[in-house]
Amino acid sequence: MDQPKPFGTLYVVATPVGNLSDITFRAVDILNQVDLIAAEDTRHSKKLLSHYDIGTKLVSCHEHNEEKKAPQLITQLKNGLNIALICDAGTPSISDPGYKLVTAVAREQIRVIPIPGCSAAIAGLSVSGLPTDSFLFLGFLPKKQPKQRQALEAIKDQIATLIFYESPKRIKRLIDTLLDIIGDRGACLAREITKLHEEYIRGTLSEILHALDEKETIKGECSLFVQGCSQKKTISQEELEKIVLDRLSTTHLGTLGLAKEISNDYRLSKKMIYEMILKVEK
Repeated sequence: MDQPKPFGTLYVVATPVGNLSDITFRAVDILNQVDLIAAEDTRHSKKLLSHYDIGTKLVSCHEHNEEKKAPQLITQLKNGLNIALICDAGTPSISDPGYKLVTAVAREQIRVIPIPGCSAAIAGLSVSGLPTDSFLFLGFLPKKQPKQRQALEAIKDQIATLIFYESPKRIKRLIDTLLDIIGDRGACLAREITKLHEEYIRGTLSEILHALDEKETIKGECSLFVQGCSQKKTISQEELEKIVLDRLSTTHLGTLGLAKEISNDYRLSKKMIYEMILKVEK
């Protein structure tokens, strides 16, 4: 009696985030050996495969067709085919397509094996100069301001280093919102990691924003690393009100300027301080 053919394996393969040399020997071997490669953008991935003379068949698997493609790929895995999943850059399913497919495949008790490699979040964090013992990866926040602000309010007290992805068109707006909600913390902006115009801007959020304001254009995907909330003793409402009253009696700054000053000094939300000033001035 013929034995049933064993299921294939889904390999989640990390690819370079920019420099084509940043790929492991194992990743190249796997991409050569599998029966099929599911790629986020087949046109983009052809450049990588051509560079390493890999002739494996490509099929598309991106955010708009992932749910539809998952059953087809699962059928092929159950028929014994081995499949590699890749995205345009870095590790699949980390702010990229792949999560839904991996979940569906694992649910069918089919092997899913990672082939580790590049990740912009980890690469940037390693040179950010910020604490690396604990970090919170947030990826791309919601684009609409109300939802973005809500997401930031929810994590403003996290002591872990915060990691964000953002497009060059929206990075300044994100930093502005961060300044308003969490205050002027230490940070590092990584741009074009491993590419020709690779850049790292370190300093406070306000200093990074000033550096971006001086650029004519901002190009390339951005990774922003922000220091977590200080573990210092929490200031009570009564203490904060006393600080505001003391500053009001001696400062020549306007309401907004004073709110920014206290926000920077105590690493508190500028919005909260601003509202406190308005309250005590009544």
